[in-house]
Amino acid sequence: MLRKTLLACAAVLAAAAFAAPAAAADLIGSYNAYLSRADHYNSQGERLTTAAAIIRQDRANFHKFGVQDDGDESDNYFDNVNNRAVLEQMLNDGSSDAGVLSRIVNGNVMIHVDIYRSHHHGDYVVVTLVGNSPGGY
Repeated sequence: MLRKTLLACAAVLAAAAFAAPAAAADLIGSYNAYLSRADHYNSQGERLTTAAAIIRQDRANFHKFGVQDDGDESDNYFDNVNNRAVLEQMLNDGSSDAGVLSRIVNGNVMIHVDIYRSHHHGDYVVVTLVGNSPGGY
C-alpha cells in the first residue's frame, strides 16, 4: 500500500514538473495580423507552404518592407530580423492547433499571436484565429 502511495506521489510530482514551464512563462507581447495573399509569397515570388513561413513573411512585410494589411498591428518582438529567423522554432515550441495552422497555409485569415518567454525553454508563440476569418484568396 505504501509503495502504491509513493508511486502515485511520484507521478503527480513528475506531471507537475512538466506543467511548471508553461506556468513559468511570461507573456511578453501580442498582436493581430491579417494574413493576405501577399504574405503567402516570399520576396522571390515563391509560394510559402508552412504557417511559420507565412507568419514570418507577414512580419517582414510589416517591419521591413512597409507592406501592411488592414488589421495588421505592430509588435516589438518581430521587428528584429533575428527574432523573425527563429519564428518556426517558436511556433513548434508553442501549442497552436493544427487546424489553425492549416487555415493559415490555405487562405487569408486574421490571427492573434501571443509571444511568451519561458525561463526554462526559451521564447515561443501561440497562434489563434480571430473571429470568423473567411479564408480563401
